[in-house]
Amino acid sequence: MSVVRSKICGITRIEDALAAAAAGADAIGLVFYAPSPRAVSLVQARAIIAALPPFITTVGLFVNASRSEVEAVLAAVPLDLLQFHGDETPAECESYSRPYIKALRVKPDEDLAARCADYATAAGILLDTFVPGVPGGTGEAFDWSLVPANLSTPIILAGGLCAQNVSAAIAQVRPYAVDVSGGVEASKGIKAHDKLQAFIRAVRGA
Repeated sequence: MSVVRSKICGITRIEDALAAAAAGADAIGLVFYAPSPRAVSLVQARAIIAALPPFITTVGLFVNASRSEVEAVLAAVPLDLLQFHGDETPAECESYSRPYIKALRVKPDEDLAARCADYATAAGILLDTFVPGVPGGTGEAFDWSLVPANLSTPIILAGGLCAQNVSAAIAQVRPYAVDVSGGVEASKGIKAHDKLQAFIRAVRGA
C-alpha cells in the first residue's frame, strides 16, 4: 500500500513551518490571496522557505490572481509547486511552466471525473468542499463517496480534515495526499503543534 503524503497549508510563521517539517509533513502551503486570514507577504514567504530543511515541497496558493501578481511572487519566492484555487483555465494554469495543482470544489450534481480530465496536465487535483462564495479553507468536509475511483490524476483530499477523521477519509478515498489547514490550528493562520503532530501520526497510521 502506498504512503499517503501530507501537506500543511496556510503556514504564516517560521516556527509553524519547522514544526510541520519536524512532524513529518511532505509539503507546506503558502497563501498568496489577500482576503485570506492566512495570507503571507513576499517577505514572510521568503523567510519561511529559507528556514525549511531539505525535501519539503513548498506550494504557493493563488485564487484568480492576475498574471502579473503570480509572476511577481515567482520572481521573489522560490516555490516548487503552484496551487490554483479559483476559476483558472487549464491554459492559465499551464502558462507558468511550473508544476501545478488545481483545486476543485466538489458538488454532488456534477461529473467530477470530467472536471479532473480538463486539467490532465496538473501534477495533482485537490478536492475541497463547495461553499458558495468561498474559494476554500471552509473547515467543512464534503461527501467523500462523491470521489470517483481510479482517477488518473493524483488526488489530494482537503476540506474539514483533522486528526480525528483523516484515517477514515484515507480509508474511503485512498488519495495520493491529504491537505489540512484549519484542522491543525490554534487560531486562523497559527498552527497548534500538538494538532500538527497528531494529524500526521494519523495519516501515517492509516
